Amino acid sequence: MRNFFLIVLLSFVVFSTSSCVKDTSCNPKSAQSEASAMQSYATAEGINATIDATSGLFYEIIVPGNSTKPTVNSTITVKYRGELLDGTVFDQNAQGFTSVLGGLIPGWQLGLQQLGEGGRVKLIIPSSLGYGCRDNGPIPGNSILFFDVELIDVQ
Repeated sequence: MRNFFLIVLLSFVVFSTSSCVKDTSCNPKSAQSEASAMQSYATAEGINATIDATSGLFYEIIVPGNSTKPTVNSTITVKYRGELLDGTVFDQNAQGFTSVLGGLIPGWQLGLQQLGEGGRVKLIIPSSLGYGCRDNGPIPGNSILFFDVELIDVQ
């Protein structure tokens, strides 16, 4: 009986401290290290991108929209298409998707605040502002993402 309690106690200690071990299997890339690939993509696709010096986000405002700009607390409705840089479409919504902007990936949070309601923007998002170094469904870890987004409504 004493051995049983010792095994339980030892198991508890091992499992409770294993969450403290740093996960080194994920190696995030910096936006700076992806800038060359993002610039090459922009050039090849004819995107006249503005580069946000702080975040590394590339964006081109196609239609600026009106004066109603979203904040991270705004509820937005958008139509969009998301692609990997090889052209693989991983997600799209032509009907309209509604969400709080602050609940979306950082690249959208930064990019959509650049335009007003009714606007359209092309975003080239470094992996650090997307899904990072982890796979997310059809999106491999450390993927640079391209989005064409139309901001339909801002609340």
